[in-house]
Amino acid sequence: MTAKAREFLDFWIENSIHAAEQYGTPGASQDVAELARRCVEMARQQGLTEQDLRDAAGDITDYIRIRLKAANRKEADRPK
Repeated sequence: MTAKAREFLDFWIENSIHAAEQYGTPGASQDVAELARRCVEMARQQGLTEQDLRDAAGDITDYIRIRLKAANRKEADRPK
């Protein structure tokens, strides 16, 4: 199940974690708890449990926080 959970997480992160726009345009949600809740809910709809996600990535909230910070850092470093 870990491979399926990893595949789900990679897909979900790619499609759901977006940086705050640096030019004043509102970005996607930056609320890590809300993003984690959405991730777990969507995983359940795909037949995965929260434990499956934890087995694949560790603490889901921390995992999402790290990925969101990386996306924001990449956006902040983008030239104007």
